[in-house]
Amino acid sequence: MKVGDITGALEVFAPLRIQEQWDNSGLLIGSPEDQVHGVLVGFDCTPELIEEAVEKGCDMVVTHHPLIFQGIKRINANDPVGAAVMCAVKKGVAVYAAHTTADKVIAGVSGAMARRLELKNVEIMVPEEDGTVGLGCIGNFPEPMNGKEALKYVKEKFGLKMIRSSKPLETPIKRVALLGGSGGSEIPLARAKGAQLYITADISYHNFFTPDGFMVMDIGHFESEVEIVDIFLAQIRKNFPTFASYKSAVLDRSNPVHYFGL
Repeated sequence: MKVGDITGALEVFAPLRIQEQWDNSGLLIGSPEDQVHGVLVGFDCTPELIEEAVEKGCDMVVTHHPLIFQGIKRINANDPVGAAVMCAVKKGVAVYAAHTTADKVIAGVSGAMARRLELKNVEIMVPEEDGTVGLGCIGNFPEPMNGKEALKYVKEKFGLKMIRSSKPLETPIKRVALLGGSGGSEIPLARAKGAQLYITADISYHNFFTPDGFMVMDIGHFESEVEIVDIFLAQIRKNFPTFASYKSAVLDRSNPVHYFGL
């Protein structure tokens, strides 16, 4: 098996051509011609993930977030990114990321959020090309519910420790917009699309001042996107059923955000 075989299968699912201009999805370390004997799938590419890959006999890791994102001026072991780059190169581990490519397919991040909430009549929120790809999605709750009921429902469905929310609506909520990861900039669009509730992450303080009839929930960056790890693994196993592929054993402990006093 070659690295290019794995990346080719992932790019059928989430094509590189659809990534956002600012993104850095793709093969970040290694060559498509490198031989690969096992793949480890995680969320962020950390030194710990590389070491786990080596322990499992994997010479490739696949993550959602790119290891190399906004450019690197220096590489040293005192920086988490530099340490991961050094470890991957030293150990001969190829590194691949599918970031906004996986955000923009309906079977990816936002679609997984919609399926978890059992939304009906789901469509892409920001359609591109022929309407089959784009950021976010929008759909309807199975049954209308007020804001407090929606908070309880979302918390249970995602298994959350907490939710940051604007003032809960007292009126019934039916239309829901979703965008995994940092989606605060798309709040106006969610409202324009008719959403009464917008669920995303990394919402800034002032965006919690919402107009009548509209509500936002911040469920956490990691929490909103982590299901993509299982989706990547399923894609690899579907295409290469006898190939050695694994989900990171420390995924549940890899969220860099910690909650205290709960």
